[in-house]
Amino acid sequence: MQLKEKGVDDFDLFHKNYLVHNDKLWDRYRNGYVKVDELRWKRMWLTLLDFKIANEPLAREMGQRFLDLLPGRKTLFPFTIELLEYLTDKGYQLHLITNGFESTQHSKLKNSGIDKYFQQVITSEGSNSLKPHKEIFEFAFQKTGAAAAQSIMIGDTLEVDILGAMNAGIDSVHVNHLNAETGIVNGKKPTYTVFSLEELVKVF
Repeated sequence: MQLKEKGVDDFDLFHKNYLVHNDKLWDRYRNGYVKVDELRWKRMWLTLLDFKIANEPLAREMGQRFLDLLPGRKTLFPFTIELLEYLTDKGYQLHLITNGFESTQHSKLKNSGIDKYFQQVITSEGSNSLKPHKEIFEFAFQKTGAAAAQSIMIGDTLEVDILGAMNAGIDSVHVNHLNAETGIVNGKKPTYTVFSLEELVKVF
């Protein structure tokens, strides 16, 4: 799909605007204001509108193409495999809790070669809840047999991962990849803060 032919003459601006709309819609989705199907295409629709392109079929097509291509992405943060090997060797049981879509998440994990490290993958669709709500964590405890007192959440988003851990009453590690100025959410700090995956070996 050639966006330039559709009237988008600046892809960098398109991508920048998309990220803004995507973040806002995910926030609305987490709070129950939009449904998953709306999220999938409206982030494209709103971005196209920024370029005065009111084309809903195009937005829906772009949304579907994005989801079709996303699982094929294999790029990982530096030290991802080394960290997963390290934690596995130390006997930690690793599970994934994600707001991502069921089929997409499983495909991404498999294609990037890290699915073997996670015993359970808890998705918002499978649990009928979303981070930061505590219900998705309670669902994870039931499915994995883990106890809150013996669990710790590793995440890179304060308002989703870390706040979710706080709501569920478990410790947390904020991986502050972006070196954000504040490490506080709802007036509280995460249990630990690191700025790269390599630093996690000091925590565990």
